[in-house]
Amino acid sequence: MKYMVFAVAALGVPPLAVLLSMNVRWMKYAFWGMAAALVLYQNTSINFFSHEMYPGSSRGMEVSLVYLLDAAIVLAAKIRRKTQPFIAEKGFFFYLFYFALCLPSLSQADDGLIAWFEVWKMIMLFFHLYASYTCLSATDDLDSVLKVLAFLVGINTLMVVKAHYSGVYQPGGVFPHRNGMAMAMLLLGPVFFALFMMQGMKTKSGKTGLALAGAAALSTLWSYSRGAMAMIPVAYGMAAFFCWFSGGKRREVFRRVLPMVAIGVIALLVALPRIIDRFVNAPESSGKTRIELAACAREMIMDKPLTGVGINNWSLNMEPTHPYQMDAFDKLGDGYEYQGYRGIVETVYLLVCAECGIPALAAMLIWFLWYWISCFRLLKRLRGTRWFFIPAGLLGGLTANYLQSALEWVLRQQLNLICVMFLFALISYLNVNWRRIRSRDR
Repeated sequence: MKYMVFAVAALGVPPLAVLLSMNVRWMKYAFWGMAAALVLYQNTSINFFSHEMYPGSSRGMEVSLVYLLDAAIVLAAKIRRKTQPFIAEKGFFFYLFYFALCLPSLSQADDGLIAWFEVWKMIMLFFHLYASYTCLSATDDLDSVLKVLAFLVGINTLMVVKAHYSGVYQPGGVFPHRNGMAMAMLLLGPVFFALFMMQGMKTKSGKTGLALAGAAALSTLWSYSRGAMAMIPVAYGMAAFFCWFSGGKRREVFRRVLPMVAIGVIALLVALPRIIDRFVNAPESSGKTRIELAACAREMIMDKPLTGVGINNWSLNMEPTHPYQMDAFDKLGDGYEYQGYRGIVETVYLLVCAECGIPALAAMLIWFLWYWISCFRLLKRLRGTRWFFIPAGLLGGLTANYLQSALEWVLRQQLNLICVMFLFALISYLNVNWRRIRSRDR
């Protein structure tokens, strides 16, 4: 039944593209379609050749409503003759470079179909990056982007609050996993916090920014993800720091920060008992497992440093047919007993390095770093405009996400990557069009 519904939705892509091409206003509504698709992601995605029981980062050839909407956007731009270059900005090139360096790992994969699931995901993520950039370029509408992000934060928070007061200990909101939800809110919350820092309580947008920043922080806190909770001061602190260096509003920013710090301390004290319980009473096996899996990753990297053991093939290489886990336990020594555990190593960086090799990890770091540096450059380029808060907030959000990725692997989950790619498309758009945006806004 699900496949039939997907087929009907796929048939609707061409007429939707024609509709979007008729008026740029309709193209703007595509952003709202993306928001709805993200909120309903778990109900609007389908896996072909599904391996639902496989404990890896991709369990099928996943196609979602988001990607169908992307196809309609690109086709509409083609009809309007508004398509963008395939490599529209350096960030696109760095992603493709990273993708290319992941492909040699296919030669080492135990299961080619399992590996294809991750390759397909990477292809579709680039398509989403390109479609989002195309839509931004066609509409030139940053206001709709912010409304969509606000909608996502708001709906997610409502679901988290409902689940929390229904007795769910670690709610996940619209995301499949609580840690992924916390990571996404850490990325978006500082953007709205920076909006409040720049606008204050005298404007409607400033009040809205404060409410959304608080909602995102609350969702992050109620996830009780230890890595995410540790990153809250980093994300929001960096956003405030860069807003303070914005130029002529330093005194106002400072006055706005102090009450927010006080409110944050009070909220922290209220939630402190559960936070302490989460850290102190966490099973000892959790920390040991992280060390054990990191040791397994090290064995894989040492064995195949250039190609890795095969993209998305981590779990297959944890089976007794491979020596990595046994070798890792032998080197860890006393206190560690071999149990045949097949979980994923709790860091994106070790996972990529183990599966795809050191060159692929280096390329991924370059890709991540490019967008961080781009945000930093945009601080100067957009200073004095009303859009300054976007790079200021994203600097805090990206920093927290990158650091959290050293503790958890959730950035490899598809919905989190879709959100990240959308924001990368936004940064690329600002990179290319900052002169026109600054001139128009001033």
